[in-house]
Amino acid sequence: MTMKPPAALAFTIVAAISTIHCASSNSPTAPSGGSAISGVTLTASTLSVGTTAQGPVTLSTPATTATTVTLTTSNAQIVSVQTPVTIAVGGTTASFAIRAIGPGTATITASAGGSTRQSPTVTVTGQAFAVSVSLAASTVVGGNQVNGTITLGAPAPAGGAVITLSATDPLIVPATLTVPAGSTTATFIVTTRAVGGTITGTITVIYGDATASVTLSATKPTVATARFGVTGPTETETCTLANDGATLDCTFNGSTSSAPGNIVAWDWSWGVATTFTQTTTGPILTMPRVSCALIPPPPLPADKQWFTMTVTLKIHDDLGNVSAAAINSDVRLIPKGACGF
Repeated sequence: MTMKPPAALAFTIVAAISTIHCASSNSPTAPSGGSAISGVTLTASTLSVGTTAQGPVTLSTPATTATTVTLTTSNAQIVSVQTPVTIAVGGTTASFAIRAIGPGTATITASAGGSTRQSPTVTVTGQAFAVSVSLAASTVVGGNQVNGTITLGAPAPAGGAVITLSATDPLIVPATLTVPAGSTTATFIVTTRAVGGTITGTITVIYGDATASVTLSATKPTVATARFGVTGPTETETCTLANDGATLDCTFNGSTSSAPGNIVAWDWSWGVATTFTQTTTGPILTMPRVSCALIPPPPLPADKQWFTMTVTLKIHDDLGNVSAAAINSDVRLIPKGACGF
């Protein structure tokens, strides 16, 4: 038998090794679950901005261990994608969600181990999310309110556009606001609390995947200002006679008053035919004391079921400041069977 020269034999061995190596590099590497990704599909090929779709990612054979699949989008300005998802042991599929953000086309790529697959192209139509927020003022005395406006980059869709709002102390805003269908703007009210110095809060609004923010500074008051509300047992701006006409069943609340110093006294007055007064060291007066002299004698006018009562408040702070009187002349006073009624 003829023997090959050593050099020829070495060349044959090297060529064989090279052939084996090249064949393995062209085969996808299976993920740790023991099988490769065989496909990525979507439930819709066309989406409108703001809508979502589902898509299963599928393995070629059942997973032998829990398999984590990472999903990426080719353009995050067009669609966002839920990632990662896990295919359970023995399973072959897992669902993920995509959300349409702006007009254009994109694809989703699934990866696990060394195996990857790409979805068909998804087309997004419509206007991209865009939102801005503005305020009527950049500063406000703490305890007061400011009007805000939200503006969309395109008219709100059918059913309206729901905006999510949040704010940091000392600002308070509604949790959500709906821009009516076909409109691009909506207004809201920013409430602030009384502060002892200047505090700047931030208001953030979110519409879809668009976010905007604005700041508002609440400042310490320079003058004393009295503010109050009246709440009854069942509704606001209403009091009823109680305890045979000895008290009013309602509460006067002056906690939204503000002053440069610490408020130390709240001077209340209330009356119809006769005026009663009381000074409190706190902002709330519950069940104010009265007598039947508060109201005219029976009967009530034929066309009325209550008297109209006037309530006033002045405040004093520890720096000597005194507010002007805050007046509410439209409080309903219902006799409710007391004092001969």
